[in-house]
Amino acid sequence: MQSNCYAAVLLWVAALAAGCGGAASSPVPPPRTAPASVAVTSPATPLAPASAGASLAASPGRSPNASGVPDFDHVYVIVMENKEYSSIVGGKSAPYLNSLIARYGLATAFYGETHPSEPNYIALTSGGLQGTHSDGTYNLAVPNLFDQVEAGGRSWHVYEQDFPGSCFKGSVRSGGVDGAGAAGEYARKHNPAISYTSISGDPARCARITALAGFDPAAADLEFIVPNQINDMHSSSTASGDAFLAAFVPSIIGSPAFVNSVLFITWDEGTTGVHGGGHIATIVVSPGMTPGYRFTATANHYSILRTIELAWGLPLLGEASSAPTLIFPW
Repeated sequence: MQSNCYAAVLLWVAALAAGCGGAASSPVPPPRTAPASVAVTSPATPLAPASAGASLAASPGRSPNASGVPDFDHVYVIVMENKEYSSIVGGKSAPYLNSLIARYGLATAFYGETHPSEPNYIALTSGGLQGTHSDGTYNLAVPNLFDQVEAGGRSWHVYEQDFPGSCFKGSVRSGGVDGAGAAGEYARKHNPAISYTSISGDPARCARITALAGFDPAAADLEFIVPNQINDMHSSSTASGDAFLAAFVPSIIGSPAFVNSVLFITWDEGTTGVHGGGHIATIVVSPGMTPGYRFTATANHYSILRTIELAWGLPLLGEASSAPTLIFPW
């Protein structure tokens, strides 16, 4: 009788458990779910050179797109002449340029495409050499950066020091409003815009090529700047070009227009044949950058073109489609 009562009690407990939501819990506890991992990043060291490809945080107010390049308000490109990387970086004759390198950024493995000068300017602005092979007179009916910028609803302006204006198509001109009158101060071979028939054949568009004396950092979204053949280091020393930049560049980086902008200072070619056009310096200046940053991937003028196109959502021209993007801590 006692055993029957005990069995009845057990049946009553089982019934209560079933009524409260199912079978009794297993005596073995269920396995625990592992907690989600938390990524921890170490703080950056601002003055330590970083390598290309690192994950970069945007500066305040910047919104890099999927390519990692911000939608810049203004892009400035200054092209200098005929100096190898070793003549600029760390050189005693270029104190101002080295101060920019220390304060902003540098592409350490940057090369010209070829020799002589002019094909490199064409490469930078069209994505290819376009059959150019000398410092000659070319009239090229090819897509180019200036056309792209305008088609994309933005503006461009080319400042060529000592350019005489009026769509001048001659090879050289001395004694312009900007310079000291040395022979060949302005050179067409250093003015890629005049080689594109879409510009040279249109007086209104050609009028956007003017002398440097009228420089305005807020004049256009893209401003392409070439000093004369004395100030660009072509027919003078590294020190002369450095002194020119020390006097001119502050008019860009000290302007309110530069707040969300970028300045590229590059050279057309070096003095060696390394990678076709020599090892050249390319300095990247933008507000809020990590001081002393180094972009170490192999790059060339097509990389500047690509970076500008990605910043503004433009199609990639020619070799820019496969060149590395210049990614800096903007």
